[in-house]
Amino acid sequence: MNITIPDDYQDCVRYLQCFDKLKHHAVQVFNDSGKDVSELAARFSTAHALVLMRERTVISAALLERLPRLRLISQAGRAGSHIDLEACTRLGVAVTETQGDGTPTAELTWALILASRRHLVSEANRLRDGLWQGQLGQRLQGQTLGIWGYGRIGQQVARYGQAFHMRVLVWGSATSRSRASAHGFEAAPSQEAFFAQCDVLSLHLKLTPQTQGVITQRDLGLMKPTALLVNTSRAELIEAGALERALRHGRPGFAAVDVYEDEPVQGARHPLLSLPNVLGTPHIGFVERETYERYYGDAFDNLLRYARGDYSPVMNPAVLLHDRQISLVS
Repeated sequence: MNITIPDDYQDCVRYLQCFDKLKHHAVQVFNDSGKDVSELAARFSTAHALVLMRERTVISAALLERLPRLRLISQAGRAGSHIDLEACTRLGVAVTETQGDGTPTAELTWALILASRRHLVSEANRLRDGLWQGQLGQRLQGQTLGIWGYGRIGQQVARYGQAFHMRVLVWGSATSRSRASAHGFEAAPSQEAFFAQCDVLSLHLKLTPQTQGVITQRDLGLMKPTALLVNTSRAELIEAGALERALRHGRPGFAAVDVYEDEPVQGARHPLLSLPNVLGTPHIGFVERETYERYYGDAFDNLLRYARGDYSPVMNPAVLLHDRQISLVS
């Protein structure tokens, strides 16, 4: 089977232990990210299977129509809106997905909170530049940690806040608020109170049509001038341009972000990266060795099951009736 793996930014896939699972197949790896449909069609032209890492490559109907040899997309992570699942089914391309535990993203969230509150990056850079102390930091103990979205990651971050003796305040759906209360955390009485009371506010919502742009300029304007907004979830949760405007107006006073609307961001071409009150990282929430071994390992396992005729991992089973799925191209 011809297998193509795009978007291996760190050129690390070939050196993972799980890569040995593909030793009997022809594997092509790309280390950069393509956007143009014609370019992607050329790259993927010989592939019987694609192994995708998260949402880095958009698989549109226009692209799929130019890939007649493709039989399978094995997604590392969730197969979200970046894959046109209806077009995959219509054109005979099976799709599988995997699931992570969210721990690396929760850990990075906490690292960003600590780094921002204590100005770690700027202070370390001052020292390297021959200078000494420059700013006062802010302790976390006694502060209010707000968590919007009390799912798998939000729950972990809440426990971190509890360990640091913070007041934890949760907002989200009625189910999230009820679950948080059952776990001993406080649910905010309203969205307005949530934004107004938080010293650190961390977003842990899934991006859906309902949550896109759910955080508005008005919401951000309710935050304290000393508050920190942290986003390791998705940039599109915030109304376009609202965070930049809010930071320039001083409410909130700080932001730490790991996600951007159009990735990868290169040449520092993002307005948030020009602001001195923003700590930015290049979407590394899930980028750590154990997670990669799990994500890619499970994606490779799904691919190999499919190649053996075990279609149980396929998330669009109607595709199996398509002529293209009768047999694999050898």
